[in-house]
Amino acid sequence: RSGRRQPVTRVARGEFVVKLVPLAVEGQSEGSRLGRMSIDKSITGDLVATTTGQMLSAMTEVKGSAGYVAIERVDGVLDGRKGTFVLQHTGTMNRGVPSLSVTVVPDSGTGNLQGLAGEFRIIIAEGRHSYEFSYSLPRLPSAD
Repeated sequence: RSGRRQPVTRVARGEFVVKLVPLAVEGQSEGSRLGRMSIDKSITGDLVATTTGQMLSAMTEVKGSAGYVAIERVDGVLDGRKGTFVLQHTGTMNRGVPSLSVTVVPDSGTGNLQGLAGEFRIIIAEGRHSYEFSYSLPRLPSAD
């Protein structure tokens, strides 16, 4: 044995319910199109977790064009391993064409989720939110 722990790559799937609450944006001028919201999610499926975070958004004069960024702390169980990690969102809408990246912040994993890496894909269909979370985790040291 080399003693090196190779990461295991998997895909977690499930659904989530999200609650967004508008928050004040400090120092905004009249007519500003900036927004801020709290994010709270309840996630079920292969990842069972709750999240808390905040989102900043920018609307434009052009219908279908906007952008947002968010940071969200996830607390739960993934692949039987309990811990927390942080997701970073970067989204744009370019005249109706969406682009979204939601990735695990490097080295944000705690507990048995230390070393977690991955991308969290959000799927919205028929009014329901689901996800596909492609992730890798270092193997836990074996007890032998």
